[in-house]
Amino acid sequence: MYDPAQLRTFLAVAQTLSFTQAARRLGVRQSTVSQHVRRLEEATGRQLFSRDTHRVELTPDGEAMLGFARTILEAHERAAAFFAGTRPRGRLRFGAGEDFVLTRLPEILESFRRDHPEVELELTVELSGILHQRLAAGRLDLVLAKRRVGDTHGKLVWRDALTWIGAPRLRIDPDRPVPLVLYPPPGITRARALEALEEHGRSWRIACTSASLNGLIAAARAGLGVMAHSRGLVPPGLVPLPARSGLPDLGGVDFVLLHGRRRDGSPKADGTQEAADALVAAILAGADRLIRNVGSVGPVGDGVIRAADGRDGS
Repeated sequence: MYDPAQLRTFLAVAQTLSFTQAARRLGVRQSTVSQHVRRLEEATGRQLFSRDTHRVELTPDGEAMLGFARTILEAHERAAAFFAGTRPRGRLRFGAGEDFVLTRLPEILESFRRDHPEVELELTVELSGILHQRLAAGRLDLVLAKRRVGDTHGKLVWRDALTWIGAPRLRIDPDRPVPLVLYPPPGITRARALEALEEHGRSWRIACTSASLNGLIAAARAGLGVMAHSRGLVPPGLVPLPARSGLPDLGGVDFVLLHGRRRDGSPKADGTQEAADALVAAILAGADRLIRNVGSVGPVGDGVIRAADGRDGS
């Protein structure tokens, strides 16, 4: 009843909240994206997106279609793999940040393992900066990590706003240095927090440093300070600080996928590349399950998967 190509386009728009970025991700024209969405809306008899010249949002019917689209595409891909008689196989070294692993990523990895039992999946959980370094050194095959808004390396999965979070009862004294709970360098959220405070002339002090997200969460829950964090991945027990706290805007952050390369820059030619492509497809298809509330905050990069250059952190 529903065309898989149209469903893939629908998911791409739902995840990026942008017809332009969905077209870049899928490698098609924006007019094709619009056509696919229009035909899917005609097939359902419902409006799936509300859109104007400035923003794109899912309607309630669009939210309902998310689950149906995933289920239909997963069944379609399993059937295609079964009757084709070929499945990815080999060893895949996959790296991801701790904030992903503590949220919805396990569901996607469990589904991937079920659909691709011949792939030997090896998961590394680390700060994004370290993951990028290991990818560039050839020690990882695929990475799901952060990048600064404005950078262009990696394939965009989604964009979210950064926000200040802390314990529900935490109050920030405007006359005292802002107490910070931070990752160690190199860290995107750390660097952005310090840059924003410096730009606005706010004094600060480091109340806690930890390479472990669990350590940062524990410190923040105890009221030791505030964290700069993705709005869509706020851990339980912590809340975004209200505007009256007087802390500066942090902008956004991109979440991207990056493939590893051989030392000469060419893609890997063995079964690893096929396995990595399959996991990329699974993550993109299930990206809306990775976070609870994704918000688009501006233009994105070129969406090209390429090797990391070690500029990112977590």
